[in-house]
Amino acid sequence: GALLLGDAFNSRHPLTGGGMTVALSDIVVLRDLLRPVRNFNDKEALSKYIEAFYTLRKPLASTINTFASAMYKFFLISSDEAKMEIRAACFDYLCLGGVCSSGMLALVSGLNPCPLSLALHFFAMTVYAFARLMLPFPLIKSFSLVARMTLSGVGTIFPIIKAEGVRQMFFPRTIAAIYRSPPA
Repeated sequence: GALLLGDAFNSRHPLTGGGMTVALSDIVVLRDLLRPVRNFNDKEALSKYIEAFYTLRKPLASTINTFASAMYKFFLISSDEAKMEIRAACFDYLCLGGVCSSGMLALVSGLNPCPLSLALHFFAMTVYAFARLMLPFPLIKSFSLVARMTLSGVGTIFPIIKAEGVRQMFFPRTIAAIYRSPPA
């Protein structure tokens, strides 16, 4: 049999280079899981470890995959004014420094594998984008653009999260495989 890790297991766009980060994390998780295994010919026992591996790898892998996929879709060249505004807001958000840039970089580098942190940064970036358009004086055009940006953002991020698995991504502790005791 074969076990796929990193980019071989999930496609990621090279925009973030997250495949190698996920592959290295997968190796560490798999090493720790397989450490007590004495007989690699026992397929039934080994399959329980592999099932736990897929659950344990999910928070980091899905965080990086969601980030990479969303950024790729936002940064594609487009004449859509909403996407251009999202792209500009993302750059400006990162330029704010502090937790805005370090938090996003920690997500993409795998140092913070928390999907909730990813959701919070996308929310903060969205609020920042809205504020850019509405301040100092909101215009009618700004309201229309904010609505299109919201639809574009939600239409981009939610399908990615759904494909990754909401329960596996945000609530991995609810998956039975994570609590399964190692075979005797």
